[in-house]
Amino acid sequence: MNTSKVWYVTGASQGLGLTLVRKLLAAGYRVAATSRNAQTLKAAVGLVDSRRWLPLSVDLGDRDCIEESVRQTVAAFGRIDVVVNNAGYGMAGTLEETEDQKIRDIVDVNLVAAIAVVKQVLPVLRRQGSGYIINIGSVAGFVGAPGWSVYSATKAALAAFSEVLALDLAEFGIRVTVVEPSGFRTGFLTEGSLALTASSLDGYEAVKKAQERYLAMNGRQAGDPERAAEIFISLAERSDPPLHLFLGADAYNRASKKLAEMSAELEKWKETTLGADFSS
Repeated sequence: MNTSKVWYVTGASQGLGLTLVRKLLAAGYRVAATSRNAQTLKAAVGLVDSRRWLPLSVDLGDRDCIEESVRQTVAAFGRIDVVVNNAGYGMAGTLEETEDQKIRDIVDVNLVAAIAVVKQVLPVLRRQGSGYIINIGSVAGFVGAPGWSVYSATKAALAAFSEVLALDLAEFGIRVTVVEPSGFRTGFLTEGSLALTASSLDGYEAVKKAQERYLAMNGRQAGDPERAAEIFISLAERSDPPLHLFLGADAYNRASKKLAEMSAELEKWKETTLGADFSS
């Protein structure tokens, strides 16, 4: 295990990000991590060797702030080896009742900020001729549930971004993985991490039932954040990490079912699909 690697982790003051940072530091890695409040992050992580630990106050909506955090990381540690785009939150509710500003906000945090982080760090990784980018998506970006349309859209877009990014960066020795977990036992379903709009409209029974089901799962999710963090660390040690990694039995089952359904639908409509081209 190469503990000389430098990790840069966003959204590290809670959830998977915080668990990962703690585990990295305990293993001896050098870590720069971002939060809206560096003091809160520092307190959450606890006292560690400042020569290996750089907590950063970063507004991910401010491109200059992101650029400065990357500059500070390189100044402190000389390089960046692994980037983890973990910052993000959930949103549930009917599209009709979701405020336009809330839609723009979640797109900015879950998608645009991740793209901005990668854009700022790429010159560093290219100069090194190496690097690894882990974008934290969600199984919801591949198999959505009622009421999660906007959230799922952000995670589907992040997955598509990761796929093409991997193609663009392969020649530079830079690898990309989009991790697509199901439910993990973090604070994701709590008020601070979930924008929830309860429906007052008639109907939308599927949405209402899904909301009840997901909220009842809080604190009982099958996913173990400690195991997820260990997996992220092991991925960074591999020369052949996957482009897509679904995490959790629920993620695996949902993705497998959808792939089978998509394959069957593709074949069912094959004649129509091929019929759209000019006749030769």
